[in-house]
Amino acid sequence: MYELHFGVPMCGAVLCTLNTRHDSAMLSVLLRHSEAKLIFVDYQFLEMARGALNLLSQKQTKPPLLVLIPESNPSSPAISNTLSFNNLEYENLLRTGQPEFEIRWPEDEFEPISLNYTSGTTSGPKGVVYSHRGAYLNSLAAVLLNDMGTMPVYLWTVPMFHCNGWCLIWGLAAQGGTNVCLRHVSSKDIYDCISLHKVTHLSGAPTVMNMIVNAPAEDIKPLPSKVRAMTGGAPPPPHVLFKMEEIGFDVLHSYGLTETYGPGTICTWKPEWDSLPPEERAMMKARQGLHHIGMAEVDIKDPDTMKSVPADRKTMGEVMFRGNTVMSGYLKDLKATEKAFSGGWFRSGDLAIKHPDGYIELKDRSKDIIISGGENISSIEVDSVLFSHPAILEAAVVGRPDEHWGETPCAFVKLKEGCDANSEDIIKFCRARLPHYMAPKTVIFEDLPKTSTGKVQKFILKEKAKAMGSLSKRNTSKL
Repeated sequence: MYELHFGVPMCGAVLCTLNTRHDSAMLSVLLRHSEAKLIFVDYQFLEMARGALNLLSQKQTKPPLLVLIPESNPSSPAISNTLSFNNLEYENLLRTGQPEFEIRWPEDEFEPISLNYTSGTTSGPKGVVYSHRGAYLNSLAAVLLNDMGTMPVYLWTVPMFHCNGWCLIWGLAAQGGTNVCLRHVSSKDIYDCISLHKVTHLSGAPTVMNMIVNAPAEDIKPLPSKVRAMTGGAPPPPHVLFKMEEIGFDVLHSYGLTETYGPGTICTWKPEWDSLPPEERAMMKARQGLHHIGMAEVDIKDPDTMKSVPADRKTMGEVMFRGNTVMSGYLKDLKATEKAFSGGWFRSGDLAIKHPDGYIELKDRSKDIIISGGENISSIEVDSVLFSHPAILEAAVVGRPDEHWGETPCAFVKLKEGCDANSEDIIKFCRARLPHYMAPKTVIFEDLPKTSTGKVQKFILKEKAKAMGSLSKRNTSKL
């Protein structure tokens, strides 16, 4: 994957990295939509790829040529049998290359370099087009905001298919970095790799940070030195940030979307915050902050009037971006592109407030805000309180339909191994820390569905909450 991020653009082609958690059906949809001519497949995902190609053939769509990437020995019986299906193997293909091949530079820097499909946290995935210029700028910005000097050692806990590894694939090469790759992300592997390879940087969704701070005692190893950890993809609970810094990580909080090439803002640290108590420092770090050097502008605007909201810590508006590190558009979807850029800014769909110092703070996705009795409830705020409960490992809050209130907060939680808590305990815990109307009225214990990048798929939880029906009605019927 890392090599292809250079080889594919150098030959004048467009790179399209695909989510390894897709099934054959979704993969076939994306291959058809992207009109891919060539697909490189790691041996672990061969059956999924075969299924997708068969589906394409059944629909009279010419499938892409498959190139297999074996684990090590291409002459092993398993690989030999596979190659009968398609006679291209990665290393053999490279041997046919021309050493004197002349790099095909883009004639225009706004030509596409890659196609990235959104993770689909709220809807079906859309094809986001990146330009050479945007990727170049965001790669350099990613290096700067991560304080990467020469020859960093980077541990990949962000999938390389997600926003081209938040554009760090190209940025690391610029700095002569060492890449430490994992097939499966676990707390043990993270600590082992940091210890063995003297990792200096890593990135990951708050889920990964949560995994690190809640690692079993036998997996934890002391850090050889301070490790810079960039988190993003979802608002990190302050409690998790506090614990990460307690362990010895230097956490950097970024915010962005697939449409902004990954990180679009950074919570730039102010020296005067160093003197704050640890919990308050974590609250400051949980803000989404300011746009980075590669992004032209970020603002919080009223989505109807397009006027900037006052920096009063309370007026909510939509986060909007403008600049070269914003996507060129959605592939083959002019209507969605025009809607996203209505008013001359890219509309993120995220709701936020602005602080007097200009730092923005995310409150919710516009689709995830819970309206109960006419009051807006930020599910992110309730999530953060739940994460601070000593027995809770993961949590997500959505709206449950209610005949009296319109909606009530419904919490889906997963407990830490060996810990115990019931619904009453958790609701009481939240009521002690939140206005009563914001506290969950329902608590469901189960594993949370996630995208491949660690984001909770709240639309799935919403469907489950919807199927429960109205809480008020159920209580009334009992009475």
